[in-house]
Order: sequence, then structure tokens, then C-alpha cells
Amino acid sequence: MQQTDAKSLEDMSIDDAFKSLDANPDTGLSQADAEQRLARYGPNLLPEESSGLLKQMLGYFWGPIPWMIEAAAILSAIVDRWDDFALIMSMLLINAGIGFFQERSASSALGALKKQLALKARVLRDGQWLEVDASTLVPGDILRLRLGDVVPADVKLFGEGFLSVDQAALTGESLPVGLEAGKPAYSGSMIKQGEIRAVAVATGQNTYLGRTAGLVQEAGAVSHFQKAVIQVGDFLILIAIFLAIVLLGVELYRGEPLLRLLAFILVLVVASIPVAMPAVLSVTLALGALVLSKMKAIVSHLQAIEELAGIDVLCSDKTGTLTQNRLTLGEPVLAGAKSPQDLVLAAALASQPENGDAIDAAVIGGLKDRHQLDSFQQLSFTPFDPVSKRTEALIRSTQGQRVVTKGAPQIILGLTQLDKALRGHMESAVETLAAKGYRTLGVAERHGTEWEFLGILPLFDPPRESSAETIARAHQHGIRVKMVTGDNLAIARETSRALGMGTNILAIDELVDKSGGFSPEAVQRIEEADGFAQVFPEHKYAIIKALQDHGHLAGMTGDGVNDAPALKQADMGIAVSGATDAARAAADLILTAPGLSVIIRAVEEGRRIFERMMSYTIYRIAMTVDIMVFVVLAMLALGSYPLTPVMIIVLALLDDIPIMTIAFDNTRLDPKPVRWDMRRVLIIASVLGLASVVQSFILLYLGRYSFHFG
Repeated sequence: MQQTDAKSLEDMSIDDAFKSLDANPDTGLSQADAEQRLARYGPNLLPEESSGLLKQMLGYFWGPIPWMIEAAAILSAIVDRWDDFALIMSMLLINAGIGFFQERSASSALGALKKQLALKARVLRDGQWLEVDASTLVPGDILRLRLGDVVPADVKLFGEGFLSVDQAALTGESLPVGLEAGKPAYSGSMIKQGEIRAVAVATGQNTYLGRTAGLVQEAGAVSHFQKAVIQVGDFLILIAIFLAIVLLGVELYRGEPLLRLLAFILVLVVASIPVAMPAVLSVTLALGALVLSKMKAIVSHLQAIEELAGIDVLCSDKTGTLTQNRLTLGEPVLAGAKSPQDLVLAAALASQPENGDAIDAAVIGGLKDRHQLDSFQQLSFTPFDPVSKRTEALIRSTQGQRVVTKGAPQIILGLTQLDKALRGHMESAVETLAAKGYRTLGVAERHGTEWEFLGILPLFDPPRESSAETIARAHQHGIRVKMVTGDNLAIARETSRALGMGTNILAIDELVDKSGGFSPEAVQRIEEADGFAQVFPEHKYAIIKALQDHGHLAGMTGDGVNDAPALKQADMGIAVSGATDAARAAADLILTAPGLSVIIRAVEEGRRIFERMMSYTIYRIAMTVDIMVFVVLAMLALGSYPLTPVMIIVLALLDDIPIMTIAFDNTRLDPKPVRWDMRRVLIIASVLGLASVVQSFILLYLGRYSFHFG
């Protein structure tokens, strides 16, 4: 028996599924067999790899700048300078503490994903129904699913009954999905209606949710800010090594003792350390985060603010971000109804608002006067199910009783006896509306034994009023917005057209090759596309990776569990208003206001913060070069060091404390995405640093020979 995922079983018959899983629908697994399978496949839990607190903390002592500080501490201990040692170690611990409290671990995202799993499940074992921990489920278990349950594993449904399942958190679909026997249901989905039996086909990390959790663990890109800091550290280390070699060569030639040479090297190493750089940049980022919070954008990773400045592609989820995630009635197509409102009223009478169904809410919301319903009494109601694909209600009013129904247009048309011309007109209207991305409802009323077709109600999720303007502003800022949605191609294309994003929307099946990846030709199409439809979580993740691999800084918006891997992989993951815990945990920026408009304002603030960080970095490198070169040249020229390690650290702090005001500096807003150009930064900083060396020697000369200070 092999564990099989539900997606691969979608087209397999239920009998073949039972055979593949070695499952018995009448008695279920024996307890002994279940225990053997549990040992083989492991518990029905999400995979999790968490590094210990000590390992995480030690990571902040590894890297160019920590190495420089650690080398200085070792040298100070060797030359018996314990006061310097204590100060340097304090500096190391402070910098590590700042980094530790800034970062978040991926365990928070995985923890949020775990909450989606069911805690208990009803399972058939040895012919008896038992309630067991969902973690003990194994492939082949027979389950009973009903209203209010969380689907505990990836399953295939069988037997009598049906389910209405809310998969929005997993797939991004805005409406509950009707499922019947033979269909798969995914772990973590919520059952809104119905009851049916199912066989577990995948558990734990092999489920749809488990694969999403695995992608979250794999996802993550090193920020460009981190790369820039590493490059700064490497640059300063190289200068320090070069100057140390020059100093050692000259002093050994002069016959200086080893301990005195180590003291010289200690001073040089301390001079090469940008002491307060992490603190100043953290203050700049923290103040920027405060500004963003006032815009209703919460920063979960401070370093991500800098990424905001450089994103040139924004992949946006459609439902709830570009659209209102609220079904709305379009222009009705009339057949037997006297007026559009008569058609809407008939559909509303075939609805039950207390069920909380999105379609029923949209239909009732289409009434101009809801008080019309007060004069009708619903005597009976048959809810929607995937087999009949319609609702039906028996209504009493002052004019007597009437029976109304609404549902899939093909089903409702099949109940009626329309003439050929009118039927063709209605079918053509359904096809035209479907091509534009509309869902449609047929509405009919029964007179005696005959059904009269009243007309068609189009349903759509309207774009947000601010979306088109926001997308236009994004283009002005050099950011291209691409739609990424699980909805079908027609809906995606119509929404994109309405928002002025273009209609080059690609179905993901057109891009994925046999290996599940993207060919070079497909990547080129991804870059040129305006959006993507029928997308699964692994595809969102792969789209972001493909864009990053081709030099783009990619942002991603999302709200569901299915978006978490892509949000974590993106240079700027943005959890939109109302996002799930898993999406918020994986994101860098969490929006508390709906829509995209706040993102553009956040980008503008991010670019201002970037300019401040760039200015400070140039200043800090220049000052460090100044101190290093000045100290070495003074040692070589004067035979003694003009500054002690403590003096250098104090000097660096006195330099940096005033410069922290750069966090409030007024800056020019760059109209295009900005990135770290380290070649330019290092050249400018070096030139300024060498100019400062000349200035330092002038001050040394004035202090020693004009004012006789030393």
C-alpha cells in the first residue's frame, strides 16, 4: 500500500482508491494495522524544524562585523588589556542582542499552519466508530465528516451525502466548494454544510497543507540589506588586513617586540569596526516602522523596510486585495420575469439568509427594499447540494403559495419547457457572461407541475474602488503589478481588464513543464505576463523564485495559508487586511487597512528610509577608513599610536550619536525602485575617508605643534 495524495486520486475511481490504499469501507482498518501504518508514515502532524535558542543566538556572533569584534577581543586578552576586552565584549553582546530581538523565526508561520489541523476525528476501526486524536490518523482510515468539522487529512469522499467546504484559506477560492462522492477534500478545510464518509489518502507532510508548510520552511531570501552589511564588513576587513601587513612589515623591520606589535594590531582592528552601525541602522528602521504603523502597515521584520524601496514587481492576490471579496449582482437577463427586481425577489425567496451563504447574501443584497420579504413566509427550504445544484423553497403569501428555485443555469433550464429560440438566447447569455468572468444563477417558479424560467442573475466580485488608481500609481513608481489568483482564466482576465492591468493573463498549466518547474521560455513569459490564473501554492512560490532569479525584487500580497510560502520567499511579503495567522506570520509587512493603496504609501516611505540608510552607510565607511588609515600612518610616522582602543570606540560613538538624527532627515523621493550599488557606495566613501585623513593630520599637527596638547 502506498500513500497517495488527493490531487492524484481526483480522477481515480473510489474502488481503485480503496484497492490502492488497502482500505475496507465497511470495517475500516484494524487497530494493529493502524499502528503499523502510523509507525511507517509517522503522525498526522506538520513538519517542523526549529533551531534551539542557543543555536539561534550563536548565529549573531558569525559574520564579518562580529569577526572583527571577536578578533579585537582576543588580541586585547593576549596583550593583557582587560579593560579594552570588557568594553569590546560588551559591544559584541549589544550588537548580538539588537539582531536577536529584530528577527522572527519561521516557527511562527509553521505554528499558525498547525492551527489549521483538526484536533479530533471520527474514524472507523475494527468495525466501530471511534473519536481519536487527528494526529493518529493514517492513510486508509475511514472517516465521517460533517458540519463544523475541520477536514483532518487529505481525503477522498464516498457514499451518500455531500459537503459544502470552505477552502478559502488553502486555495484562495472566495466561495465554499460543493463536493460529492468521488471528490477530494484537503486537510485544514472547514465543512460548512453536509455529511459524508471519506477515506484518508494522505497525512502529515504529504497533505496539501503539509506541502505548503514544507515550502514555508524552504522559503526565504537573504535581504539585500544583509548582503550590503556583509559587503561593508568584507571591504573593511580587506583594508584592515592590508594595513596590518604594511604595519607588521615596517615595525618588524624596525625591530619592535611582538607584544608591542600586537598592541598596534589591536588598535587597528578596533579602528576597523563600525561600532554603532547596527544600532544606528536599527534606530533608522525602527522610526520608519513607526511611521508605517501610522499608515496601518505593521512591519514584522525591520530589515524588510529597505526591501520596500527596491521592489519592481508586485504579485498581488486578486480576491479581497484587488477585489472586494463580496459577491454582487450584475445586470439581470430577463426571461419570464416582469422586471429585474421581480427576478431578484424570486431568487431571494429561494434563499435562506441565516445559513450565511455568500450567494444568498448577494441575492438578498440585490433587493432595493428588503422589507418586501416580510410579506412572505418560507414554509420549507431545500438547501443547495452538489447533486441537485439548486435550492428550492415553498413560499406562502397573501396571494397564496408558490414554489421558487435558483441554481446552476443548465439545471434550472432543464426543468423548464422553453421554446428553442429563447433557450438558445439564455444559453448564449450564460456563455457570454462566463467568458467575462461572471458566475450565473438561473431562477424559476413552478406553476402546478410546470416550471417557468424567470431569467439569469450574474454574480461577480467587484474590484475595489481604489484598485485601478493604486495600480496606476504603482506604475508611476516603476512597479509592475501582476495578478496571481486561483480563480479561472476568464474571471482573472476580466478583473485585470477592468483594473487597467492588461489582459495577458496566463493559465499556470501553460507554463509548468513535466518536472513541475518552469522552462527558460516559460520564465520569459512570466516576466511579460500581466497575471496568472488557476494557481496553486507551489506555483506562487515558483513564480516569485523565477522573478528573483532573473534579477527582480519581487513583492507578494496574500491572505491565506496557501500564500504563506510565497510571502516568505518574496523580497517583500505583504499580508493584506484579514489575512490568516499563517500568512501574517510569514509576511514582512502586515496591512490592517483593505486594498493596495497603503502599499504605495509604504513604498514611498521605504525609499525615504533607504536614502537615509545609504547616506549613513557612506558616512560610516568614510569615518572608519579615516580612523584606520590615520592610525596606521601616525604609527608609522610617529612611532606611537595616537589613539587607544577605548578612545577609538568613544570617538565612533560620539560620531554616531549625533548622526542618528539622520533617521528624521528630509530626503528626495526617487521615482523609480532603488537598490544598493555597493561599488558606488564604496568609491564615494573611500574618497571621503581619504579626504578626512588629510583633515585628521592637520588637526594632529595643530594640536601637537600649535597648541602643544601632546
